[in-house]
Amino acid sequence: MKAPRPGSNYRGSSLDFDWVVIATVCILIGIGTVMVYSASVSLADSPKYGTTSTYFLIRHIAALVVGAIAAFFVYHVPMRVWEKMAKPIGIISVILLILVLVPGIGVSVNGSRRWIRFPVFNLQVSEVTKLAAVIFTSWFTVTRQEYMHSFRKGFIPMLAVMGIVTALLALQPDLGATVVVLAIIMGILFLGGISYVILGVVGSMVITMGVGMIIATPWRLGRVTAYLDPWNEENVLGKAYQLSHSLIAFGRGEIFGAGLGASVEKLNYLPEAHTDFIFAVIGEELGFVGVVIVLFLYYRLIRSAFEIGRIAVKMDNIFSGLVAQGIGIWIGVQVCINVAVATGLMPTKGLTLPLMSYGGSAIVATLCGIALLLRVDHENRVQMHGGYV
Repeated sequence: MKAPRPGSNYRGSSLDFDWVVIATVCILIGIGTVMVYSASVSLADSPKYGTTSTYFLIRHIAALVVGAIAAFFVYHVPMRVWEKMAKPIGIISVILLILVLVPGIGVSVNGSRRWIRFPVFNLQVSEVTKLAAVIFTSWFTVTRQEYMHSFRKGFIPMLAVMGIVTALLALQPDLGATVVVLAIIMGILFLGGISYVILGVVGSMVITMGVGMIIATPWRLGRVTAYLDPWNEENVLGKAYQLSHSLIAFGRGEIFGAGLGASVEKLNYLPEAHTDFIFAVIGEELGFVGVVIVLFLYYRLIRSAFEIGRIAVKMDNIFSGLVAQGIGIWIGVQVCINVAVATGLMPTKGLTLPLMSYGGSAIVATLCGIALLLRVDHENRVQMHGGYV
C-alpha cells in the first residue's frame, strides 16, 4: 500500500507493529505452555500439592488469557499518556511494596512475604515493580536529561528511589527481583547518558550490598558454598539438591532430548520444575537442540526490543525508546539469571523464565511489557509515515 504523504492525518492501523515480535512471543508461550503441563502433570501424585494433573495447566492458561486482555488495553494507551502517568505508577509501586509487608494484607509463603491476596488471585508485587521500574526510570531519565553527568541533580534523586525499593524488596525477602529491578534502573540510566563515573560508583555499591546481603544471611551463604561444590555428599542432599538434579536433567537430555513427556527429574525429584527450573525440563525432554532454539527465540525478542528502542530515539521519542530498551533489559537479565541458575553458572535463586514458567503475576506483567514494546513500534511506524498518534 502506498505510504501517505508526510504531514497527512495518517494514524495507522492498530495492527501496525512488528509481527516477528508477535510470532516470537507466541512460540515462546506455546512451548512454555506445553512444558508447564509436562513438568506439572506428575504433581498430582505429590502429597505437597494433592491436585489434578491439569490444575497448573488450567491456571497457566487462565493467566495467559488475563495477560492478553491486560496487554490489549496497555497497547491502546499512547506512550505520551504512559509518560504522564510514570510518576504515579512509581508511587503506586512503592505503596504496593509497603502493603505486601503488612500482616493481613501480604501473604507469606515459605518464609517470604511477596504476595497480596485478592478474591480470585494472588498478586506478586515484585513483578509489578519491574514494569513500573521501566516506565518510571525512563521518565526520570528524560526529565533529568541535562543533569545526567551531575551526581547531585542527576542521580541522587534516583539513588533515593533505588534505596527505598531495594530495602522493601529485601524485607520480603526477594534478592532475585532486587537484582532485576536494579539492573533495569541502571541499564536505562546508562542508555540515557549517565556519567560512567557515577555508574561505576553505584555499580560498586550495588555489588558490595549484594555481597553483604549474602554474607549476612546464613541460608544465602549456604547456597553459594553449595554452588561451588554441588556434588559434595552433604550439598547434593541439602543446599545443592535443586542444582544437582537440574544438572542431571540436562545430562539426560543430551543432543535431542529424552522426548516430550519423558523427563524423569520432573517426577518429584526436581523441586519447582514447572516454575524456576522449567529450563532444566526443557533440556531433559528437548535436549541441546531444544535449548538452543529457546535461547535463539529470546535473543530475537531482546534484539527486536533494542532495535525498536533505537528507532524511537532516532525520531526523538526518548521516553518511548528507553521504555522499549528497558523491556529488553528486563527480559534479557531475567533470562540470563534463570538459565545461569539452571545450568550451574550461578548460585540457586528463584526467578521464573519469562513467558514460559508457571506464574500468573509474572506472565501478566511480562505480557503488559510486550504490549508496551509493540505500542512503541506502532508509534514508530505511524511517525515514519508522517502521521500522528
